[in-house]
Amino acid sequence: MGKKQLFFVIIMLLIGVKTWASTITVCKTCPIKTIQEGISQASDFDTVLVKNGTYNEFNLKINKPLTLMGEGNPIIDGGEQGEIIQIMANNVTIDGFVIKNVGTSYTSDYAAIRVIGSEDFLIQNVKLEKLFFGIYLEKSKNGMVLNNTIQGDAKDEYNSGNGIQLWYSQNIVVANNSIQNVRDGIYLEFSDFITIEHNYSGNNLRYGLHFMFSNDDVYKGNTFENNGAGVAVMFSKRIDMHGNTFKKNWGTASFGLLLKEINDAEISGNTFEENTVGISIEGSNRIVYRNNDFISNGWAIKVRGACYANTITNNNFLYNSFDLAYNGNLHDNVFEKNYWSDYTGYDLDRDGFGDVPYRPVKLFSYIVNRTPETIILLRSLFMDIIDFSEKVSPVFTPDNLVDAKPLMKRNK
Repeated sequence: MGKKQLFFVIIMLLIGVKTWASTITVCKTCPIKTIQEGISQASDFDTVLVKNGTYNEFNLKINKPLTLMGEGNPIIDGGEQGEIIQIMANNVTIDGFVIKNVGTSYTSDYAAIRVIGSEDFLIQNVKLEKLFFGIYLEKSKNGMVLNNTIQGDAKDEYNSGNGIQLWYSQNIVVANNSIQNVRDGIYLEFSDFITIEHNYSGNNLRYGLHFMFSNDDVYKGNTFENNGAGVAVMFSKRIDMHGNTFKKNWGTASFGLLLKEINDAEISGNTFEENTVGISIEGSNRIVYRNNDFISNGWAIKVRGACYANTITNNNFLYNSFDLAYNGNLHDNVFEKNYWSDYTGYDLDRDGFGDVPYRPVKLFSYIVNRTPETIILLRSLFMDIIDFSEKVSPVFTPDNLVDAKPLMKRNK
């Protein structure tokens, strides 16, 4: 068979698939009254169109390529009996439903929508309510989760699940979703090449976003607000984090961003505002922090130890109680060309950089780290005296931990 003939056969097959596909309508007055019956009668690549109404169904299994389309936001009510939809085929789309009342179990992670070993799937325009887990992807790839609203009612971590969970999945886009009042807004474990963008994750019990053992992922343009803690990135490599907002993540052990055992990452263009700690770092190396804004946090950055070969440059540190806490005397990280609102130096040569290096670690911060009760002395004369003494003769902080070229004007 020549190339032209082969091309013609392929085109005819594609046209045939499109021609053969049909639409099966489900409604209370239709011959097909249940979603499960519609799925059972559908052939490959058909559309099951579900009209407005409430459908009391659960354990719906989709084991063939098809589109499950809601018209007028029909409700699928699982009656708290278990999982509601399972996708076990490639090329499945779910679009335009309200799904609620997922079952709760202490042995099974029941989800509103579970995707198992599937490729090329699309879940969009779905509203999830009264859920255990929301959207659960396992061993799946090349899919998209877009424009969904996940509204949980979690009260305790032990009996609540995550909004969107990815486990052993690759090449997934999670975008423009709103996730609130669940355990973790978005959770990744052993999931690589994931893009998480333009989501809102707020008011969740534990983390807005949580990474574990996941590499080569990107999250950008998201907002993480008023969670137990904003984002935790743990035991992962090559994570690109830019253009996100971390705000109002308050609590005795809270932070905007936690980095633990992270290597070769970039954190740029983010805003950390009104968090207990902007970024908490431990055992993380070769990370570039640049063009970030740290505004009115308790601590802008806390370095807990074993952090080497990091670069902190062109950031704005604005009105934080403490700009930097540093645990230990070993230091080979680069602090350069940052703007510090507490800097009181001068620029006689008018090159835009302060002529006097800035030392961002205050002795009082060191004391508070070891004796938290001393925080009541914040803004006192005692604090000013001991901070001045540490600047004159550093004893408790690395003597080379300085920004030698502090910016005189805020970096734009």
